[in-house]
Amino acid sequence: MSVATDHSHGSHGHSHHHHGHVLSTGLLTANEKQAAAVQLTLAMIALSLLALGITWRWFAPDEEGVSQLLLAAASLIVAVPVIRSGWHSLRHPSLHGITDQLIALAMLAAWATGDLLTAALLPIIMIFGHVLEERSVIGSKEAMEALARLTRSHARLITSDGGMREVDNIVLKPGDLVEVRAGDRIPADGRVQKGQASLDTAPITGESVPLEVSTGMEVFGGAINLDGRLEIEVTRTGEHSTLGKVIALMQRAEHSKPPITRLLERYAQQYLGFVLTVAAIAWFLTYNDQIMLAILVAACPCALVLSAPATAIAGIAVAARHGILIRSSAFLEELADLTSLVIDKTGTLTFGRLRLQEVRLTGNVDRDAVLALAASLGAASSHPVSRAMASLISHDAYYPLTDVREIQGLGVVAVGSAGEVALGRPELFERMSVSAPSVPLHDGPLAGISIDGAFVAWFLLSDTIKPEAADAMTELRALGLNRQLLLTGDRHSVAQALAREIGISDVMAEALPADKLKRVLSETKSGFKPLVVGDGINDSLALKAGAVGIAMGAGGADIALASSDIILIGSDLRRLGTCIRLSRLCRQTLKTNVIVGLGWTVAIVALAGFGFLGTAGAVVAAILHNFSTLLVLANAGRMMRYDEPLTA
Repeated sequence: MSVATDHSHGSHGHSHHHHGHVLSTGLLTANEKQAAAVQLTLAMIALSLLALGITWRWFAPDEEGVSQLLLAAASLIVAVPVIRSGWHSLRHPSLHGITDQLIALAMLAAWATGDLLTAALLPIIMIFGHVLEERSVIGSKEAMEALARLTRSHARLITSDGGMREVDNIVLKPGDLVEVRAGDRIPADGRVQKGQASLDTAPITGESVPLEVSTGMEVFGGAINLDGRLEIEVTRTGEHSTLGKVIALMQRAEHSKPPITRLLERYAQQYLGFVLTVAAIAWFLTYNDQIMLAILVAACPCALVLSAPATAIAGIAVAARHGILIRSSAFLEELADLTSLVIDKTGTLTFGRLRLQEVRLTGNVDRDAVLALAASLGAASSHPVSRAMASLISHDAYYPLTDVREIQGLGVVAVGSAGEVALGRPELFERMSVSAPSVPLHDGPLAGISIDGAFVAWFLLSDTIKPEAADAMTELRALGLNRQLLLTGDRHSVAQALAREIGISDVMAEALPADKLKRVLSETKSGFKPLVVGDGINDSLALKAGAVGIAMGAGGADIALASSDIILIGSDLRRLGTCIRLSRLCRQTLKTNVIVGLGWTVAIVALAGFGFLGTAGAVVAAILHNFSTLLVLANAGRMMRYDEPLTA
């Protein structure tokens, strides 16, 4: 059945990949599409010649010669691609090639025995089977088309003179400014320059709750703007964008080979020898050409060869729909066997942004006024604490301040309507000789504020734990990852408090990237298969070292993309469970497919060998053979319906 598609390949090592079965997920190159079309045309012509020949034989039985000529012509027409494929697969041996070689042999044998009808019918059935397969390669074709629709859209480009023009999003380049109105799809990954809106990111991250975006936030191409008008500066386009990456992943999945396929490939030539021996023995025992031909055709390992890529593509497509990018289908297998979890804290279990936990007023002052003043002072500095303070109120409510200066590492001092004001660490007030009350006990960053030499309040800040963190950890324990370790560069007290809250017993705090790497390697040495989860900025070494590395929401951190095996586009921790469940489903589907592929092949060979396929044995074998391939594809296609909504 892989009597198809063009063999124009580069000369590099793996040039012989799937020449026949470029699993057509709409990813066929123009050459391959053209070759497939040519074959179909040839098959159609051969079929009509065949029909003519049979009709002639029917109506003019005495003129045998003419009908034989027509049948010969039919078999010659389809012989060209078959022999070409067979020859190509001799030069580049692969599992796919065996099918090509067996069909070519069967056809030559049919010619040798003078059975021109079979010689023409076999390749025709195989070519039609192949076309059918291409049409049906699971829903992955639909998945790909849906993704392609997401990536192809129009954009409203804002020109340098402030005008507007409609362009195809393919022509956008980083730095372009585009307008996205309510109801539009965001044309490419970018950063919001102006406006605010709610975005439906379900097509990309699988997150059902709309995402609120405002100036400065990163957005993904493919998301839908539900309200509001946005001006977005394009940051990544085409294959560098999030969706572009999904499509590249799918293309890679086609060439995925699980261990079973690799095993078969190693013994491909022995397999061929074995089949020829069986066919020869059958012929010597029965002197029945049909039985010999039927065995050759029945032994084609198509269903087996297809079982892996079809499953991998379905798995990757379903994962992408859930906002999970799986960079290689091998991780679909390894994911199913994980035994321990190593997880980073900041940006993974927590949001990685500080928020105000508590205000402790010490003077009798108005709380709102103090907050507004602290926010106005915070806006002057880029320190994380100041940034957290600055976000407490909206920009337009800031107090007017003059003579603002930042004292590096300590805080901000300025002059306001009530005299000199200061926001910063306890040391700042000592230095300004403002008497501050004793520093409160607190496990996170804190800041104080003074007005005109009098200390008025402490602000206690903390990082926010993701609300789903505890549930996600419980779920992973239920999936067999009982050994869980929290790895963080943060202080012990902070790490312990967080670990208690989400139910992790093992904690390693104040770890540098190199320590993280050492710890992951020691997990592996102790015989565990660790799943490493991080946000990818300082976890890249550890991510690479784990059995499987998952990076959170790597819209930005390209290093995470480079070092992790899986990327969760939305950073929802519950998707970790989805990853593992999906991989187990994939493995199950693959097992079933391999069993179907092997079992069916053995069954048809047995039927053929014992002569149960009748007088047109080879043709029946070819039809049954195609049926098994479609069965495998349908089974992989069932995975496409897998859905796991996130309940917020």
